[in-house]
Amino acid sequence: MTKAISFKHQNHSLNNDLQRHLEVTLGRDDVGESHNYLYHALALAVRDRLVEKWHQTRERYDQEKPKRISYLSLEFLIGRSLNNAVLNLDLESQVREALNHYACELEEVESAEMDAGLGNGGLGRLAACFLDSCASLNLPVTGYGIRYHYGMFRQKIENGFQVECPDPWLRNGNPWEFKSPENICRVKFFGRSDHYDDDNGNRRVRWVDSHDVLAVPYDMPVPGYGGKTVNTLRLWKAEATDVV
Repeated sequence: MTKAISFKHQNHSLNNDLQRHLEVTLGRDDVGESHNYLYHALALAVRDRLVEKWHQTRERYDQEKPKRISYLSLEFLIGRSLNNAVLNLDLESQVREALNHYACELEEVESAEMDAGLGNGGLGRLAACFLDSCASLNLPVTGYGIRYHYGMFRQKIENGFQVECPDPWLRNGNPWEFKSPENICRVKFFGRSDHYDDDNGNRRVRWVDSHDVLAVPYDMPVPGYGGKTVNTLRLWKAEATDVV
């Protein structure tokens, strides 16, 4: 298997990468009135450095071949990824310096990111903290969950009653995830077993008349404090098949 060429960012200033992503990746001439484009450009610049550590972590696991842990949870309340990545990679001073060129503070840009709507309960927050802690302790742990499109909900009071509203957290895209189409799985719901004889006269059993759904994986890097280890949170999205 051919490995990708490692791209080092030590000689690339974060300010230059921020400008490049804003102008080239996003195709913007200016930052606009909102901080949305500036947030996405900064997220991509920080993500570049995060991915480098991500590759190094996977290479280390392949060489050391440690026992690995898979952590399954229906919820992962990871919050906002920009602040977490900046803190764990110790990039705050570089980020603030880069944002000075746009007369903007880090806190203003961070507010443009929506909380990842990957659950509602406290157990989801504990699951997210568990992944963070394992990465900080350099433990080979991978989280597996569901990529909810409307996992969280907003609440408001109308005429004395609580009303729930959908929270489309993916409306503006998520720069922290990587789609992995080569690992799509077909999940079979319902159906029945069918007994038949193959061409050699052997008795076989197959599952038929199922209602299939495609499980599409999206990977998100989970950095530990100091950035030495970056583990993975794999979220599965349900999509329709092309077979009716």
